[in-house]
Formats: sequence, structure tokens, C-alpha cells
Amino acid sequence: MVTTANRQKQAKDELDHKLAASHPDRALLEELAVACAQDSSPANTFQYAFALSKSRETSELRYAVSLLDGLVSSGFEHQIDCMYGAATALYLLGDYEEARARCEAILRAQPHSRVAKELHLASMEAAEQYQQQQFQNAAVKSVAAAAAVGILAGVAGLLLSSGGKKR
Repeated sequence: MVTTANRQKQAKDELDHKLAASHPDRALLEELAVACAQDSSPANTFQYAFALSKSRETSELRYAVSLLDGLVSSGFEHQIDCMYGAATALYLLGDYEEARARCEAILRAQPHSRVAKELHLASMEAAEQYQQQQFQNAAVKSVAAAAAVGILAGVAGLLLSSGGKKR
């Protein structure tokens, strides 16, 4: 269990580092968008969508998933690459469970895919970290609420007791 957890954390750290260094620049995205608009062949669409799948912009990541899923549905020859690009975009969007599910589909077809294994482990780790953060946030809110109730009860008690002494 500890080994798997360490592998997941290491995979997430490495993937996050790779993705941070691989965001496409505006010039490339514009060039690919123009090429896709002029000739919307599946190959041009794939190149554009795959570049978008590593964007920093939420709307571009969602568009990448849409384009890549459309290519898969239409029977584009590079289905696994489309699925990986969509999984990457979903990971960057914070949809770790769906990214993990896409990786599992890739691994059923290609069990030795190194990049799918890496993204799969990173997705599991990211989901666990997100869930842990949610629990911590809930715990902090519960403690804060309990403290607020305690303070209010104390203030109310003081007001009631001081109100009785004035008479």
C-alpha cells in the first residue's frame, strides 16, 4: 500500500511538472486553429485538439475534450492518442475520476502504455489529495461553527446574567 501511494505521488509530481512545461503558446494555437479552419481534416483537428488538451484555459480544455471525443466517435485512426489527450485535458480540469476512467480504457486496449499508466496513477493521487482537502475544509468549517456557537452562547449567558444583576 505504501509503495503504491509513493508511486502515485511520484507519478503525480512528475506529470504535473511535465504538464507545466508543455503548455502551448498562443502563436502555436492560432496557427493550428487557422490550419484547422482552412482544412478541417481529422488530422488537422487532432493536432489542434491535442495542443489544446494542454492549455491553461478552462474553455480550451473543454473544447479539446469535445473535439477529441468527436474524433473517437467518428472512427479516427489514432483513437488511443485522442483518448489520452482527452484524459490529459480532464486531469487539468480537475476531473480526476473521468481522467482515470479514460486511462483505464486505454490500458485495457494497450496494457503497456507508459503514458496512460503515469496519468492513471497521477489521477488517482490527485483525486485522493482533492478528497483529503475537502475533508480538511469540512473539519475546519465544523470547528469554526462550533467555536462560533460557543462564543454566542457565552455572550448570551453574559448578557442574561448581567441583565439580571441590574435590577
